[in-house]
Amino acid sequence: MNNKRPNMPGRRRFIKSLGCAALGATTYLSGITNLGLMNVAAAANLPMVPRPPSDYKALVCISLDGGNDSFNMLVPRGTNEYQEYAAVRTNQALEQTSLLPITSLLSDGKEYGLHPNLSRVQSLFAEGNAALIANVGAMVFPTSMSDYQNKLHLPVGLYSHADQVMHWQSSIPQSRSAIGWGGRLADILYQTNNNQNISMNISLNGTNIYQTGNSIAAYSINPETGAAVIHNYEADWTEAVQKRATIDGLLDLNYSNVLEETYKDMVRGATDNSLQFSAAIADLAEFNTVFPDSDIGDDLHMVAKTMAARNTLDMCRQTFYLSLGGFDNHDEVLTNHGSLMEELDQAIGSFWDALVEMGLQDSVTLFTISDFGRTLTSNGNGTDHGWGGNAMVVGGAVSGQQIYGSYPDLYLDNPLDTGDGRLIPTTSCDEYFAELALWFAHNGVSTLSPTELADIFPNLANFWAYSAGSGPLGFMG
Repeated sequence: MNNKRPNMPGRRRFIKSLGCAALGATTYLSGITNLGLMNVAAAANLPMVPRPPSDYKALVCISLDGGNDSFNMLVPRGTNEYQEYAAVRTNQALEQTSLLPITSLLSDGKEYGLHPNLSRVQSLFAEGNAALIANVGAMVFPTSMSDYQNKLHLPVGLYSHADQVMHWQSSIPQSRSAIGWGGRLADILYQTNNNQNISMNISLNGTNIYQTGNSIAAYSINPETGAAVIHNYEADWTEAVQKRATIDGLLDLNYSNVLEETYKDMVRGATDNSLQFSAAIADLAEFNTVFPDSDIGDDLHMVAKTMAARNTLDMCRQTFYLSLGGFDNHDEVLTNHGSLMEELDQAIGSFWDALVEMGLQDSVTLFTISDFGRTLTSNGNGTDHGWGGNAMVVGGAVSGQQIYGSYPDLYLDNPLDTGDGRLIPTTSCDEYFAELALWFAHNGVSTLSPTELADIFPNLANFWAYSAGSGPLGFMG
């Protein structure tokens, strides 16, 4: 037995682990909720529809926390457009010769390039396995400059981190109390999975709005060891073993109080399911693919392991939530953003390689979200909070090598500029997310009905009229 304590995690990993790591009544309850045991109660009143594990699909959401400066992620590269970009970005502009060229099959007559540290994404784009969504953001209705100036139907707390994170994850930007669109999606689809003890929604970053529904919550897992309802419950160092023995002793007792007995049974069930999950992960052969030694690399490595255990866990539909922090760059944008782009690119590249290794490249779609885009103008050595920005989607089912939506003009005081290059979005989050939800729900025969889609995205009809057989933007075929 190893009597030494394990090394403490890094700062970002430690903060992320707080969502599922501490011991105590509050965390017990959080762990129970995160394990999705509410699924069992909800499912008891619904007939199960067994699905073959081969009918597998997954959505992987990466949140770029802090506000991705995405007009340095996707950049106009043609001479005239680049000059416009360089003039507004001044000291935050990337060198024209450093941009990685991409050619979109949906041409708007302009040339584009990616950040110089996105070489794997460039290759995936050229191979048709990645697409970009231009100038997307949280909106209630299509918004003109006049609407903005008259404050008509604007998102609550526009330009605020906390509010915009909430809006991207709920897709209901007129409210501060909405549950997540991934949770509402799981509320409709959770019975697709034969295993109802573990949630369809799995988080590598603790509790989040995106995966929280009326009945379904996220199952929080540790990116290094797998599931963890009780911190270090499975560890083999002395204090952990003693703690496990104490907890097991409490769970083996019979309680006269009905609530205490019920609580005990729920904790025991949650712990048993956690052990089942960890065992399924532990039995896997390691990938030939090597993942980068980074937080997002560790996260995507664990996501890939979870997918590899899909048959053992009897799962047909899964969503995953990850986050990469550090994007709130009011200073040192070029240096910090460049490092983050490199970290993200390497992790996505390895994750794609692992999907190919598992034969799941057509069954998994990865997409990015962020608080908001950032100002086109410099604040001196960084950029400030904006609105519309660009996102990326990766997967074999993606109609790739295309830029969807309308890439905006970047000159100051253009018709979309609310000030300092804060651009009004021209594509809504609803259109972006509904496209993903329709693909995720499709089982080869049917997909979400208009009513179900409206339940998940109440504002979608403001931007798109439902049409069977096609999505709002078209990037998922």
